[in-house]
Amino acid sequence: MSQEQEKSVLSSYSIVAKVIFRFGIDYLILYCSFYEGERLDSMLDSIKRGIESAKFLDGGSLPEKIWFKQQFSIGVNDVTRVLERMAPTSETGNSHEHHNVICGNRKVPLDKLQAVLLASDCNPRWLMKHLPSLASSRKVPIIYVKDSKRGSLRLGELVKLKTAIAIGVKARGNAINQNVDEILHGNKLNLEPAYLKVNEVPAVPSKDHPNGLGLLHMHSEKKQRQSE
Repeated sequence: MSQEQEKSVLSSYSIVAKVIFRFGIDYLILYCSFYEGERLDSMLDSIKRGIESAKFLDGGSLPEKIWFKQQFSIGVNDVTRVLERMAPTSETGNSHEHHNVICGNRKVPLDKLQAVLLASDCNPRWLMKHLPSLASSRKVPIIYVKDSKRGSLRLGELVKLKTAIAIGVKARGNAINQNVDEILHGNKLNLEPAYLKVNEVPAVPSKDHPNGLGLLHMHSEKKQRQSE
C-alpha cells in the first residue's frame, strides 16, 4: 500500500471513529454512507443525470437558480432549517408523513429531505457537527462525500456553485429522488447498499482483518453472543 493510500485509509478510519464515538455504531450502520473514489464519481454522475432529466421534464420554465432551490436545500443553514421543521420520527413512525405550515391565509406543505450530502472536508468542523444527530432524529440518511480536500467542490458542482458543504435533497417525487433512492439502496451503482452494514464499515485493522474489519466483526460477534 502506498503512502497516499495509507493516508486515505487512516482518514476514513478517523471519520468513522468520530461518528461512532459521537452517535454510536448503530446510527452509523443505519444512516451513514461514505463515498470516495470511483463510488463517489458514480454516485455524483447518477444525481447529475437525475437533475438533467428533472430539468427537461419541468420544461425550463424557471430560472436555474430558483429551480435548484426548489430541488435542494443548499448550505448548512438551509439544511438545518428544513430538518428542524420536519417532525421527529420514532423507530416505527412514518418518516414520509407530510406536514403544513401556515403562510398568510393558506397552508403550505413543508419540505421534506430525502437525504443529506455532507462534504467531509468541512472546516471548521463545528459548522456541521449538529447535522448527524438532527438528521438521525428525522430518519434522514447522510451521505459523506470524501475527495481529499475537494469534497465541498464536488458538491458545489451539483448545484452550479463554487462550493457547498451540505446539500439536502428535497422529496419531490422526480428523477432526482428516484436516482437517490436507488443509490441509497445500492441499485443504481451496482454496489453494496449505501446503508452501511456491520461488515461494510471500515474500522481498525487487525492481524486477522488487515482491511480494517476487525473492530466491527468483534462488535457483531458480541451482539450475537448477547442475543443468545
